[in-house]
Amino acid sequence: MSVTALAGRLRAGELSPREAVEAYLERIEANRDLNAYITVRGEEARAEAEAAESASTPRGPLWGVPVSVKDVIDVAGTRTTAASEILRENVATRDAVVVQRLRAAGAIVLGKLNLHEFAYGALTTSPHFGATHNPWALDRICGGSSGGSGAAAAADLAAGTLGTDTAGSIRIPAAFCGVTGHRPTTGLVSNDGVVPVSWTFDTVGPIARSAGDCSLLLEAIAPGFRSEAEGGAARVGLVTSLLEQADPYVAAVVEAGAGELGAQAVDAPVLEHAGLIQQLIMLPEAAAVHLPWLRTRLADYGADVRARLLAGLLLPATAYPTGLRARGWLAEQVQPLFERYDLLAAPTMPIVAPLIGEDPVEVAGKRVPYRLTLIPFNSPWSCLGLPVASVPCGFVDELPVGLALAGRPGGTRPSSARRRRSSGRPTGTSGGRPKQFEVRCAGLYTNPILRRGGSNLCPF
Repeated sequence: MSVTALAGRLRAGELSPREAVEAYLERIEANRDLNAYITVRGEEARAEAEAAESASTPRGPLWGVPVSVKDVIDVAGTRTTAASEILRENVATRDAVVVQRLRAAGAIVLGKLNLHEFAYGALTTSPHFGATHNPWALDRICGGSSGGSGAAAAADLAAGTLGTDTAGSIRIPAAFCGVTGHRPTTGLVSNDGVVPVSWTFDTVGPIARSAGDCSLLLEAIAPGFRSEAEGGAARVGLVTSLLEQADPYVAAVVEAGAGELGAQAVDAPVLEHAGLIQQLIMLPEAAAVHLPWLRTRLADYGADVRARLLAGLLLPATAYPTGLRARGWLAEQVQPLFERYDLLAAPTMPIVAPLIGEDPVEVAGKRVPYRLTLIPFNSPWSCLGLPVASVPCGFVDELPVGLALAGRPGGTRPSSARRRRSSGRPTGTSGGRPKQFEVRCAGLYTNPILRRGGSNLCPF
């Protein structure tokens, strides 16, 4: 059930917080093969639900709503592992600020969600805690690094979730899992109590079943945020250079979806520099974060994360200041685009979710390393700290496709744009291209996991 709908039922007395918690715990247990959770806080969540029912304090907008958070976000008394061997037994002594704010809004924390080790990759196939499986096809990845958050939102294993996004880690799993993910403007949400990757880019944000749900969660964790009132139609520019790099079937779905929003083609070749600029900053910052462990526990990292961290140590001393200067230049070049458009649209990813272990992947008939597929499509927005949402816009080969909508710094349009929800899966495909889809769907199409057993107190 969506955050908005469940909050309404709880306020109306149709459902108690304890019943909501039990329903989700039942679903989590029935879907353990997804491996979406690292830690389930069953007894703690039940106690929190009972306390909420008996409390005499005013009820917040998320009163009794069970949510879960990525396992880099501290929850007092619960492990924060970052899906790593190094932090396997690390127990948080206090709540992260975002968890404090969720609790203040009345939410109940169900557990901690799986991710790519140390949030430094986009697969969520941790060698220490196992891969999280895509609810649409269990043999496929759910993306990352917030893969458990995307899978849990898609499979209804929590009403809403929080993830983190440094270079695409909210948007990629949202796209691959057919849900909505919103990376807010960098700095809008506190990172206090969150295991860092790169302090320039790290951002906490929601992954849930609709733009409305994401907005409700964001209002809870970012006191300065208020969703923009619906006004006139947004001016949307479709970035043609990114569309042309995507798989043709994915591009066709995204182009049609953007067309329903009235998007106009826009040429923005300057965005191709964003990936390099972000890497120049992110790699040294990540290496600095991990330097003590790199000196003492190098063998405890997974191979891919270890290689990426070591790469940050090998960059020349000029790389970091060059990246910072280039980032300022890029912001100046992109600013005129947002004088012409309220939103820039592009594919969230150029492909649908690949098979677990498939790397390189196929894009438009070419084999490309998986990581190189995501950088051009995600770095333009995260490098500049822009608010950006990924919303479902259709299917290719019965797998979800995401449409990225990026706004100007400080804006909220990506989370407040009105969307209509699809009532079901598109009917069939033709040569890999869906015959029909709902462009403005920011919720969830029916996936196989939702047909499994579990309490009917929280139906789709």
